[in-house]
Amino acid sequence: MKGNCVIGQSGGPTSVINSSLSGVAKAIRKSESFGTLYGMRYGIEGFMNEWLINISEQPKELIKGLRYTPGSALGSSRHKLKEEDFPKIMEVLKKYDIRYFFLIGGNDTMDTINRVETHCRKEGYELTGIGIPKTVDNDLFGTDHTPGFPSAARSNILNVMQAGVLARDMKKVDQFVVYQTIGRDAGWLGAATAAGKLHEDDAPHLIYCPEFTFDRDKFLADVDGAYKKYGYVSVVCGEGLKYADGTPVSASQTKDKFNNTEFGAMGGASVGLNLHQMISKEFGFRGEFQITESLIMSDFARSVELDQLEAYAAGQEAVRLALEGETGNMVTIERLSNDPYESTFGKIPLHEVAVKAKPMPREYFNEAGNFVSPAFLDYIRPLIGDLPDFVKFK
Repeated sequence: MKGNCVIGQSGGPTSVINSSLSGVAKAIRKSESFGTLYGMRYGIEGFMNEWLINISEQPKELIKGLRYTPGSALGSSRHKLKEEDFPKIMEVLKKYDIRYFFLIGGNDTMDTINRVETHCRKEGYELTGIGIPKTVDNDLFGTDHTPGFPSAARSNILNVMQAGVLARDMKKVDQFVVYQTIGRDAGWLGAATAAGKLHEDDAPHLIYCPEFTFDRDKFLADVDGAYKKYGYVSVVCGEGLKYADGTPVSASQTKDKFNNTEFGAMGGASVGLNLHQMISKEFGFRGEFQITESLIMSDFARSVELDQLEAYAAGQEAVRLALEGETGNMVTIERLSNDPYESTFGKIPLHEVAVKAKPMPREYFNEAGNFVSPAFLDYIRPLIGDLPDFVKFK
């Protein structure tokens, strides 16, 4: 099917999302089966407003440079599709003779492309729709991990490792530190920080993820035990922690356009700060509260080379699927082995991915639910690259 193409980026940026964009652009330029490649500025919202740029006319050096540029070069959007949007989408598709539709993003992005591709099929308009995975949260179904996650995980790990050294050395002044990470429904990013615990007393000591309901009394008992053992306490928490009744520990009541609870600064409340206050009030400790919010998402200085390569290859794989006539699928990464690490690409229907979250499996946590298991460390270590081993006096 000869026709023009369009690609967009949605949701939060990553340090490697532009690498996927570069992979798509490079693969399309190599093939004579495609027409012009357009880029939608600011996601589907920009597409409906015809905020398009001609990527086919961009210099080769720029396309190459995207592989080493963080953020979302096309701009992003969190627009939730409404039924009244589809006539305008159809109008723009036909106006620019777009027959190939690529979106790079997470759960909500896969819902967007799934709905557009399904609508076109019902209307008899030939459109090949392919999703390219991206989310630092690592919560997409059907894929071993998502491009963007390894680099954000490494950034988190290094933050907690270095903050742990600071906390250890300052424990006569500050007895604890609480580090809050993004991750609304899944704890992958918080759990990843355990990979930096190279020695028994290293940070982190306790990790709390959204996969478990939060129990205040149990938490304070855990803190007390860690303090007595190490002389200070390093706590990592996911932003999406909830009590047994479903109330956010952050106390946030702010919702986004997809009816998801806004955590961190956007929610006007903070789970990490609340944990900090619990510890201070219970034990009289002085401590630190650290939150990076979105900084880890585009931390290219700490990005993982494997992540960059897989993100680029995922973009090329999307074009390969389109050339084979595949539609309605998302590219997936399938792990073949851990040591040495090997992977290949697969696919999964978009409707199986859309608007769902993939929590961490129970076997990736310890029995108490306040730290990870060896199985998770086996999973994460091949993805994050080498870590520093800080020394200390014997």
